[in-house]
Amino acid sequence: MKQLTDAYLDIETTGLSRFYDYITVVGIYLCNSKDDKLIQLVGEAVTRENLLESLNGVNAIYTYNGKRFDLPFIDSSLGIDLEAEFRHHDLMYDCWGHNLFGGFKAVEQQLGIPRQLQGVGGLGAVWLWWKYQNGGDQNALTTLLKYNEEDVVNLKVLRERLE
Repeated sequence: MKQLTDAYLDIETTGLSRFYDYITVVGIYLCNSKDDKLIQLVGEAVTRENLLESLNGVNAIYTYNGKRFDLPFIDSSLGIDLEAEFRHHDLMYDCWGHNLFGGFKAVEQQLGIPRQLQGVGGLGAVWLWWKYQNGGDQNALTTLLKYNEEDVVNLKVLRERLE
């Protein structure tokens, strides 16, 4: 029997407008009872085909504020309505049900979910991308990818804490 796989998904972008900005990184943390796998689509690799291939075999997608940000941004940018293709669960609404409010980093702090990277947020992720894109700064890209990795891995931790 095929193992059902959960995907924890988070995107990084050049800004908040899905009409003027674009996706720089799609992070996907694939988890089943046997093993976990991190996939990060970066820059030109962020395509409809690559995203659908990365999500092949996925049972459910988990996000934080994905219903209002990540999924509409992906639909607008790549023409994929992930909610139509997959079961989607936005953990932000579960947090609200547990009186946990604020952005993902604020909820992590309230629950004591640690991060190795301190002081990097959404605006910092945009800055890191432009530092890499305009100046070829590989350290900026490495930091951006680590930030995105912590986001998707901590989505799994958040889901487990809320159960």
